[in-house]
Amino acid sequence: MSPTFLAVLDEFSRRLFMTKVLGGKTALVTGASRGIGAAIARRLAADGAHVIAHYGRSAAEADAVVAEITAAGGSAKTLQADLATVAGIDSLVTATRDRLAGKPLDILVNNAGVAEYTGFAETDADVLDRQLAVNVRAPFLITTGLHDLIPDGGRIIFTSSIVAKTFFPGISAYAITKGAIDTLTRSLAGELGPRGIRVNAVAPGATDTDMAAWIHSEEGTATVHAMQALKRLARPADIANSVAFLAGPDSDWVTGQVIDTSGGSKL
Repeated sequence: MSPTFLAVLDEFSRRLFMTKVLGGKTALVTGASRGIGAAIARRLAADGAHVIAHYGRSAAEADAVVAEITAAGGSAKTLQADLATVAGIDSLVTATRDRLAGKPLDILVNNAGVAEYTGFAETDADVLDRQLAVNVRAPFLITTGLHDLIPDGGRIIFTSSIVAKTFFPGISAYAITKGAIDTLTRSLAGELGPRGIRVNAVAPGATDTDMAAWIHSEEGTATVHAMQALKRLARPADIANSVAFLAGPDSDWVTGQVIDTSGGSKL
């Protein structure tokens, strides 16, 4: 057999194995009813994980994601909680513990987030507090509330954003929250490293989701293409692919990192 054929065979075998690389593991994905979170839930389920798909208000959308996963032969269940309140965060932690019934939480994906496009001068305390509550307080308290269920060698993954390190107009409050996530990622990686728990984040740029509807205008698409090395709109699945890497064994030597998943924005 030729070296080329053997290489193709090896790649095929690797991909076949990787499709169930998370078999037997359980993942909690917050904000999994649509957009990037839904894509992450689908991908982790396709890789073999049982997915707890959290949602806040979009019950029908979350049910549709779970139905899609199960129809494809995967395993998933929904879980509702309002992450804007401490009571809601506590209910998510309690319900997750009850759902696991003593089993480990192998993968925690803190993805849920909100963004309000408000100019700096127009950003009042309420606008700031809403984003801090969901984007910073919730992932912090969810992680502290569930960290003891994450086994040695487990994975914690956050969704950050390139706006944590690059300027984008009208989104200063949101940028602050994602800067906090970057710091939390590094801090927890050091804190939990002795247990072999890998803590990382992905940092998307403009992605084709409801949160970034502005990119579909002619001007919006042109703006995205102008700032990216790769000249197309990002799909949620693009981000989910990077999360799958961080959730799987190929990332065993990666921790404390914020992986840029922006298509080379603002290089």
